[in-house]
Amino acid sequence: MSAVVAEHDDHHDHHDHGPEKGILRWVFTTNHKDIGTLYLVFALVMFFVGGTMALIIRAELFEPGLQFVDPNFFNSMTTMHALVMVFGAVMPAFVGLANWMIPMMVGAPDMALPRMNNMSFWMLVAGVLLLASTLFMEGGAPASGWTLYPPLVLQTGKAFPFAIFSVHLLGVSSIMGA
Repeated sequence: MSAVVAEHDDHHDHHDHGPEKGILRWVFTTNHKDIGTLYLVFALVMFFVGGTMALIIRAELFEPGLQFVDPNFFNSMTTMHALVMVFGAVMPAFVGLANWMIPMMVGAPDMALPRMNNMSFWMLVAGVLLLASTLFMEGGAPASGWTLYPPLVLQTGKAFPFAIFSVHLLGVSSIMGA
């Protein structure tokens, strides 16, 4: 015999477990295509930021002598340009393409460890913001060249530890993104 339920218990109907809406969709996403899109858009923005730094460097090198910027700021632009292009543009572009392509190439529904994938993107953003904040610190951004040459670090001031920490964040982000 079967019994017919006369009333329905509605205590679970108020929970909405659907996908996030608006900007929260992008902040909390675990979808590999969304994370890949975030990486690619971020890489494009960083290509423009790094390109602007390259234009400042080129404007100063247009003729011999000082034209536009202070020599320390020129060295800072060289260092920042290298770090932004490597860790902010090239690496995220490769990770973004990998997020889009690899699951489709292997026939998987998603990337492995999607929450770590999302966390690696937001660590990248935090690292770049920390690196950019060194431009506004006492002594200016690191002016030690793209190799972060130790003798040149002495002229940087208090911003260099922040730059080193941001490079650590960017490195961890790139390893997690791989």
